Amino acid sequence: MADKKIFTEEDDALLAELGIEAEAKKTVLYTPREERIIAGFEEIQKFVEEHGRLPEHGEDKDIFERLYAVRMEQIRKQIECRNLLKDLDHQNILDRTNEAEADNTDDMDDDVLLAELGVDVDDEQSITNLKYVRSQAEKKAAEEIANRTRCGDFEQFKPLFEAVKKDIDSGYRSTVRFRKDSGFTKTTLKKAQFVIIGGQIAYIAEIGETLKAPNGEEDARLRVIYSNGTESNILLRSLIRAMYKDETSRFITEPNAGPLFSGENSDDDLQSGTIYILRSLSDHPSVKENREIVHKIGVTGGDVKKRFANAKNDPTFLMADVEIIATYKLANINRTKLEKIIHRFFGAAKLDVEIKDRFGKPVKAREWFLVPVFIIDEMVEKIKDGTVSEYYYDPTSVKLKSR
Repeated sequence: MADKKIFTEEDDALLAELGIEAEAKKTVLYTPREERIIAGFEEIQKFVEEHGRLPEHGEDKDIFERLYAVRMEQIRKQIECRNLLKDLDHQNILDRTNEAEADNTDDMDDDVLLAELGVDVDDEQSITNLKYVRSQAEKKAAEEIANRTRCGDFEQFKPLFEAVKKDIDSGYRSTVRFRKDSGFTKTTLKKAQFVIIGGQIAYIAEIGETLKAPNGEEDARLRVIYSNGTESNILLRSLIRAMYKDETSRFITEPNAGPLFSGENSDDDLQSGTIYILRSLSDHPSVKENREIVHKIGVTGGDVKKRFANAKNDPTFLMADVEIIATYKLANINRTKLEKIIHRFFGAAKLDVEIKDRFGKPVKAREWFLVPVFIIDEMVEKIKDGTVSEYYYDPTSVKLKSR
């Protein structure tokens, strides 16, 4: 048997020029803790890909964006994290600067910061081994929970919470920041209204008879149902006051409130955006068999090619390279809302396939659809003329049909 050839660096370079690998790359094994940090960083990467910028702090920002901003800052501060992630950082997130970036984490306790990195506070191998100290926020949350009771008929309300969550995800509803400048005494709430408080969705199920508060203002006893299956009989003014003090409290709008395309620019709007269609080069049997109609449809404000530069290592792209099939340039669009509406439009044709990520864990394919390109062309035209909401896609007849 011949001895195994030992390749020199020059040999390796020559083979690389020919497109031949000298030897198979070694599989990198990560600890569970490192996997959690990588997964948290990938969420930041997805945000940057979708929004074309780094996550930022600010009361006007979505709660998830604020969490990503905290996580990003803490990752940057930890040498161990930087070393772990530097080869995965194809967007240069670790060293990129952001003029709007500010360090607002000084008042957060260490356990919260570690949690933002995906590290459990009781993990013996955590980045910093700290004694657990209960924060003021946790004490307040405990007092609030203590005033709630289990909702005996929660099954009656559960479908409402599921529906409103889907509406938010699809863009049919949005969340609006609580306006402190108007003062809590001028704020009104009504029956069947949804709000977000303490990180939970709350539903105002009942409003009792009007009462006179000590300060002369009108008040009323409410029955409020929370998404975790609890309820409270809180006073109207007490709920408004709690929302006023909660930095993350938000109102949930009614369905379809607000336009998809805006006549004016806002923080969520761009001068232009691109709808892109990608085709996967995956060898997965379901993809290979239907390659001509399996497409990923998305919206980006940046360079489309940069969006999938690391496709073969990303479950979002089925762990395989992709090719651009078509792009459509649109002006002055709300990209996030538009993408959600497109995905909902083709929901009946969503690809149902499971792949394994680089850790060997099963992952469901997302944002991939069994739709011919000519149908996507028709859908884009409906978007351009503003009539997309009047149609739906019927995968059986492979046609857009009027509602």
